Amino acid sequence: MPQWADHLVEALELDLLGYFLLAVLLGGAIGLERELRGKAAGLRTNILICLGAALFTRLSVTLAGPSGDPARIAAQIVTGVGFLGAGTILHSRGSITGLTSAATIWLVAAIGTAVGAGAILEASGTTLLVLLVLRLLGSLEEYLQRQAVVARLHVETDPDPRMVEEVERVLRQSGLEVQEIRTGARGDRMVVHVSVRGPRRLHDDARLSLLRTSGAYTLSVEEE
Repeated sequence: MPQWADHLVEALELDLLGYFLLAVLLGGAIGLERELRGKAAGLRTNILICLGAALFTRLSVTLAGPSGDPARIAAQIVTGVGFLGAGTILHSRGSITGLTSAATIWLVAAIGTAVGAGAILEASGTTLLVLLVLRLLGSLEEYLQRQAVVARLHVETDPDPRMVEEVERVLRQSGLEVQEIRTGARGDRMVVHVSVRGPRRLHDDARLSLLRTSGAYTLSVEEE
C-alpha cells in the first residue's frame, strides 16, 4: 500500500471503522434470527449491543494507555449487559420465559467485546456457532415440545386453599409445565383443575406423587 494511503487510513482511522462495521454485521446476523422468531430483542437491539461493546472495549484500550489496565472499562460490559438480559426474563405463575433471549444478549456483548479487542476470528466463529445453535437446536426443541402430552387433571382434596399450592408444587417438581390452574367445589370438598404439559412418562410419575403426597381423595385425567 502506498505511503499516502497508510497516512489516510491512520488519519481517518478506517481500521477502527472496519471493526465497528464488523460488529454491526455480526450483531445484525444474530439479531435478524431473533427478529424472524418474533423476539423482543431483535435486529436493532443486538446490533446496538454488539457495537456498544466493541466501542467500550476500544475505548478501554485507548484510555488505559501503556501503563493502565485495558480491561477496566470492558469489564463493566458484563455488568451492564446483565441489566438488559434481566429485562427480557419474565416470570409468570412459576414459568420463566426469555432466558434464551437473555443468554443471546450476553453472547452478543461478548462478540462485540472480542471485535473491539481485535479478536476477529474468535468473534466470527462464535457468531456462526450461535446461529447454528439458535436455528438447529431451536427446531429440535420445537419438535420435542410437539411430542409433549397435554392433560387436564382433576384433583379432589380437602377445602383448604393451601392444597392448591401443594398440588402445583408436586406437579412442577415432577417436571411438568403447569399451564392453568383453577378450583371448584364438589359437595364439601374442593376440586383443583390443572392443565399440565410434558412427556408422557412424567405424567405418570406426577399422578403417583399427587396421590401419595398431596392428600388427594380422587384423581381423574383427561388427555388432549
